[in-house]
Amino acid sequence: MAETLLWRIENGVAWIVLNRPEARNAMNAEMRQAFLDALARAGDEPEVRAVVLTGAGKAFCTGADLSGSRAATGAAAPPAAGDTRRAMLPSQRVIRTLWDLEKPTLAAVNGVAAGLGAHLAYACDLVVAAEDARFIEVFVRRGIAVDAGGAFLLARHVGLHRAKELVFFGDDLGAADAERLGLVNKVVAAGDLEKTAREWAERLARGPTFALGLSKRLLNRSLQSDLETCLAEEAFTQALVAESEDMREGIRSFMEKRPPAFKGR
Repeated sequence: MAETLLWRIENGVAWIVLNRPEARNAMNAEMRQAFLDALARAGDEPEVRAVVLTGAGKAFCTGADLSGSRAATGAAAPPAAGDTRRAMLPSQRVIRTLWDLEKPTLAAVNGVAAGLGAHLAYACDLVVAAEDARFIEVFVRRGIAVDAGGAFLLARHVGLHRAKELVFFGDDLGAADAERLGLVNKVVAAGDLEKTAREWAERLARGPTFALGLSKRLLNRSLQSDLETCLAEEAFTQALVAESEDMREGIRSFMEKRPPAFKGR
């Protein structure tokens, strides 16, 4: 059986490739666990200083694999208490782990990103999309409420009214419109997607990884905190960064009028 997820490290960048092209990279239990393992590995390995997430074939990820769901199998019995909550936990864990990863992440969206798949992209720090990519809040088409962190991510990226429009109608959103709304950083020709993702990710990998991870944490928490809390966390964070080799190198390189050579620690 083919691997559901591919992994490689190039120039400090971990490439995580969703690899079920025959299922348009819908995430089943095997892929989900492989993805969580890959994120844990990316977080633990000092060699990895940035992460790229993309899909094999013509789709990025079309969401969770529903083939074994109660509705798909024709099960008539109503769910027991807690069944729905337990069913949501795996996808929620994927989004939370990606959101919290202490290294910069970049989604290279090569095709359709629907449901959970769209939210995987939105949970990354940066998003580069092929010009023919599409983003779909597919939940309304299936008669279910938005999940996999969508309410959290969309409202923060595009505001409440736009988020409701995307979720309530479930229309296809082209890459150019996603860029206009702020869901995508850059749209490129399909043939340039991997090149652009590599250039951006390798630039991130040459950065001060520890400081980037802490800046990511500050930014992610900022919309949930008041100003005083943000300022206090900022001061505490700078105290941590002040002990890093990269900060010392940054100051030295500035004084010596040369580019910094960060080591990621």
